[in-house]
Amino acid sequence: MVVAGAGDVGGRLAACLARDGVEVLALRRRPPQGLADGVTGIQADLATGAGLSALPRQPSALVFCAAPDQRDETAYRALYVDGLSRLLAACDAPRVVFVSSTAVYGEHRGEWVDESTPANPVAFNGRVLRQAERLLEGRRGATCLRLSGLYGPGRTSLLRRAFTGEPGSRRWGNRIHVQDAATALAHLLALPAPAPLYLGSDNLPALDTEVLAWLREQAGQLPVAAPSQGPVQGRRVRNEALRATGWTPAFPDYRAGYGPLIGPGV
Repeated sequence: MVVAGAGDVGGRLAACLARDGVEVLALRRRPPQGLADGVTGIQADLATGAGLSALPRQPSALVFCAAPDQRDETAYRALYVDGLSRLLAACDAPRVVFVSSTAVYGEHRGEWVDESTPANPVAFNGRVLRQAERLLEGRRGATCLRLSGLYGPGRTSLLRRAFTGEPGSRRWGNRIHVQDAATALAHLLALPAPAPLYLGSDNLPALDTEVLAWLREQAGQLPVAAPSQGPVQGRRVRNEALRATGWTPAFPDYRAGYGPLIGPGV
């Protein structure tokens, strides 16, 4: 199997597959280092196509879970649209899993979204990802996994916000632990006939204010002033379709996931 983008999620996925005896080729822009035993690293740049000639023409499966170095439309388009196109031209795989994002949804007033919700992105990242998704529409054996916000070891921005006393806002947030994201991808690869689209998130959307307050409480910090009462924003992501296939998150909510990340003395 080819894992294009062996960063946090892709590296975990590659390690999981290798433990199960799968021959894994992991693509990285920079010289591959620190890969798990049994994973072969290949230096390749999806944005330019350099190094893709080293890939097998017909791997058993292809997973695209790369992330751009810069957060701008040019970088997104070069990676997700042009890069995916190059990868599909280089590898004729019967199974393709593309990691997308719930940013493709435009809902922002607390609405629930699922696989049946029309994707109407408002920001450039969602628009580019939706364009990339369309490259796979109608392709046999192709699946898109739209992930919500990733968190886990080394991803501590929310912890910093909590411990600096930020009260947060009345905005719904959705998240998935990086390990659960990796196991969801491995699970989809093992399904004989996955659907074309799934949403990957934990079981509990939560308001920003609620999560920050809980983190401070767990760290033994005093409460902060309540945030101003504004309109509820954001969206709530349903994960029932993915769970119905047999996948279960090891970290079902933010308490289970963030608890181990709050170290002593924080």
